[in-house]
Amino acid sequence: MLRQPCDGKAKRLNALRAWPGPVTDRQMMESTESGSIALRPRWWQRAPRIPTLALFVVVALALLGTFALILTTVEIERTQREQAARTSSIIASLDDILRATISGETGQRGYFITSDTRYLAPYREGERRYTDGMARLRRQMGDDLPPDQARLLAEIARLGDAKWAEMEGIVTLVDQRRIPDAHARFLSDEGQLAMQGLRRAVAQLEAIEQVRLNNAVVKAADAEARILPSLAALFVVIVCALALGLWQAIRKAEAEALAEGAAAIAEARDRADLLAKELNHRVKNLFAVILAIVKMSARGDAAAAPAVDRIAKRIHALVTAHEVTQGAGQDQTVDFADLIGKVIAPYKSSSERCELSGGELVLPGRHAVPLGLVLHELVTNAVKYGAWAKPGGLLKVSWECTGGHARVLWEEHGEAGSAPPEQGREGFGSALIRSSERQLGGTITRRFGEGGIVVEMAFPLTGEGS
Repeated sequence: MLRQPCDGKAKRLNALRAWPGPVTDRQMMESTESGSIALRPRWWQRAPRIPTLALFVVVALALLGTFALILTTVEIERTQREQAARTSSIIASLDDILRATISGETGQRGYFITSDTRYLAPYREGERRYTDGMARLRRQMGDDLPPDQARLLAEIARLGDAKWAEMEGIVTLVDQRRIPDAHARFLSDEGQLAMQGLRRAVAQLEAIEQVRLNNAVVKAADAEARILPSLAALFVVIVCALALGLWQAIRKAEAEALAEGAAAIAEARDRADLLAKELNHRVKNLFAVILAIVKMSARGDAAAAPAVDRIAKRIHALVTAHEVTQGAGQDQTVDFADLIGKVIAPYKSSSERCELSGGELVLPGRHAVPLGLVLHELVTNAVKYGAWAKPGGLLKVSWECTGGHARVLWEEHGEAGSAPPEQGREGFGSALIRSSERQLGGTITRRFGEGGIVVEMAFPLTGEGS
């Protein structure tokens, strides 16, 4: 017969099998008690964490990118500093060349006008400074020059040499006392044109160097502007990585604590099982003592024998219900088919027919005792007054579970029919059924048909009875 699990515990176990996240202590305890669940991590739990790997890649790329940007910025800053130093030294050399030429021209003119040899001192000093300045400028400019700068450097050297050659010629004429010739050369445009050309070439070279310096400064500023957002983004990524690392550490700590808790729960469960077995043994011994006391109390009293027999049978029913409720785990459950089978087993024979049908019906442990007493009362009445009072009677018991509610149908079919309900007062059996009805939190209805009594029981499988 196909049986469908319908009890609350089975639903919890099925939910635990499909649970995608961390298992709590209670879920782990329930799964351990069931003994049939293997908790296997999902594929995304076994595989490396995709967000972790993605963040690791992002952090690595951010670090590499920032490192490359820092190196580039450092290189640009170094180039800018070198260009600034080069431009400053070149401009200083060009200025020194112009000043030396102007100083030499002043000394040359004073000597030409006064023939005083004292004016030759600044002239010779300017000549020396010009020579040193041109040599220093060539070293600073280097050999690998752009065409425009190479042309301007050659132009400055040519014009400067021409200017100094013109001044040296006038000084020589004055030394030779050839004043008219010196005057004629002084008044010519040779020196003026050379000086104008020299100033113009120096100005152009200074402008080129200033442009190169400005370009280097702009590149350095752009690099600095790029590095600040990159550092901010890297800071955010590092903070996210630290947060993820903290989250992973917390999850690991929780997993370790959960594992330790599971071990403690397993140990506590073993101790509880041992205590439960000991308690079960003591309860059985207590029932045996009670039965012995009841039977001894009626010994020699024939009138009390029927009452003692009824009490003994009900105590046996309690023993049977207690034995059925002894399951494993914290939340005890009882299979209804097992319970009804043990209740009717002492009375069933070839002449007392019985048909049991129904799917799987697993009862909460608290339902076993009241339901067991009701079933024992019904089977006792069936033997005394109902379907099994005479051979050939038939007892049908069916059950089903729908939406968390159980329904049990007890039907008797026999020639003896059913005992009519007591009139005027409620019997012990009726009181027992009413009490059990309240404990089950459902309803138990009885009606009398042509073949015998029909009892219908309906009660919920979850929640507390009233």
